[in-house]
Amino acid sequence: MARVRYNDPEDLPEADREILKRRINLHRALSNSVGGTRAFSGLGQWIRFKAKLDPRLREMAILQVGWLARSDYEWSHHVKIGRDFGVTDDDVRAIIAETDGKDSGLPALDRAVLHAAREMAEGPGMKEATFAELKAELGEELMVELTLVIGFYCAVVRVLNTLGIDVEPDYQPYLDAFPFPK
Repeated sequence: MARVRYNDPEDLPEADREILKRRINLHRALSNSVGGTRAFSGLGQWIRFKAKLDPRLREMAILQVGWLARSDYEWSHHVKIGRDFGVTDDDVRAIIAETDGKDSGLPALDRAVLHAAREMAEGPGMKEATFAELKAELGEELMVELTLVIGFYCAVVRVLNTLGIDVEPDYQPYLDAFPFPK
């Protein structure tokens, strides 16, 4: 249950209503701070629509962070979003397997991205060997982008879990299909 109010557009001054163009619970809760919502959404929009990092790899990294944080909201939303960017159900199962230290059958680059996400999520940051391996494959620009993606979503899951953001009914089937272990 959310710890803050979920706003609707009519709860906001007319000039700020556009921040709720996506009426997901996360945005509805964040809209209690209009400036915070704008800043948060700016980086999120850049990550999703303007970054050069392969979108499937991006979603795999986000899903890894969501799985580790046991963030119902992040996990369910990005299982759905990931499908739009080429993440398959087999990929989702592979992320779970990788997290458990099992053979996932994923290509080396995918495994390295997931490993990097685990290192950053568990802190304090990506290890030198992991960074070097990925940098050799991705180059500096994409390494910065990957680091921003993972770091941003490490923050997002903390915000979601702290504010107690509820999974919307439209996203519950994705959580039901790939539930967290009990």
